[in-house]
Amino acid sequence: MAGTCFWHNAGMMRSRGMQDFACQAVGFAAPGLTRKIKNIGGGKMDVDDSNRRLMWHGMFLFLLGLLTGLVEQHFTNPRMGLAAHLEGVMNGTFLVALGAIWVEVRLSARAKAGAYWGALYGTYVNWAVTTLAAVLGASSLSPITGAGHGALPWQETVVTAGFMTVGIAIIAASVLVLWGLRRTAAS
Repeated sequence: MAGTCFWHNAGMMRSRGMQDFACQAVGFAAPGLTRKIKNIGGGKMDVDDSNRRLMWHGMFLFLLGLLTGLVEQHFTNPRMGLAAHLEGVMNGTFLVALGAIWVEVRLSARAKAGAYWGALYGTYVNWAVTTLAAVLGASSLSPITGAGHGALPWQETVVTAGFMTVGIAIIAASVLVLWGLRRTAAS
């Protein structure tokens, strides 16, 4: 099976057609452990550990949200700073929950990788763009939290583009995960 690498006590065994460096590049597998690595979307993904990585990213984003809450009053737009704080906390919680159910998501390798990276992109960039909007005082696509504030036109454009890509990524990831959780996918 091309793109799959198994680690064993006796040493490393590669699948047919895989280049030597591909298995060696996966340095996180401890001796004595068996790990299945798949080449998904051009990168290596440990299929047994992706749920833990989602939970790790969730807790990290949760922490970023908490730290954002400590400095929200120092932003150009404190109300948008509060939104950034909440985005970090809520998106972090979402990633932890997604990690908890990740083993139940039944999708092709490519679709599952798309859902994984879409969820990470959507959650991190949502927090980052909201924080950027708070720093710049941008109000694009946020009439309530941006009321009374405005940034330079190019800054508003950057924030608008960021929010648009976030919306597309997180909706696509959510649809993929929902599709992978349907009853017929389990069989």
